Amino acid sequence: MDLTNTPDDVRDPDEEPPDFTEWDAPEEVLKGGPTRERLLGVILQLRTPTKVAEIADKADCDTETARDYLEWFTSMGMTREIPGRPVRYERNESYLRWRRIEQIREQYSESDIVKELKETMAQLEEYRARFNADSPDEVSLVDDAGESSVEEVWEAVSEWKTLERRAELLDTARQNGHPSSGGARVDA
Repeated sequence: MDLTNTPDDVRDPDEEPPDFTEWDAPEEVLKGGPTRERLLGVILQLRTPTKVAEIADKADCDTETARDYLEWFTSMGMTREIPGRPVRYERNESYLRWRRIEQIREQYSESDIVKELKETMAQLEEYRARFNADSPDEVSLVDDAGESSVEEVWEAVSEWKTLERRAELLDTARQNGHPSSGGARVDA
């Protein structure tokens, strides 16, 4: 039997081809992935304590599965359970901060950490001088716009805040020591 021959009566020659625009987008069809990864993705996006049912809905899984994984994430320190009726969960910012510091230590040598910290501190000084302020929280988008647009000032202030967080993480990684130095402190 020749499988490449298509019988004449399989398709009506007057039939229109399917309208592919009515089909689900490929990313919708393939969005599955392992439940644990979907739940973790949802947890990392949480900004406020959230009910299990809402987390399950966002992760596209049933409530009991979500509850089991959330209990496991909590035992690992990744989430915090907020008791009450209903029980809610939030991401554990301390865990995420610790994890980021560990990633910095794994990815960079101690001299790279110090170099990055020095460069970040120099950029922070540039922002302090530009806005004549010690902190991005002291900058008024309206008052400081001047020749720049409000959007440009907002972008600069956002970058400044990001650099402050980066400096704090780098400094903590430096203070606690690098695995290659046996945990000894590295001076900048």
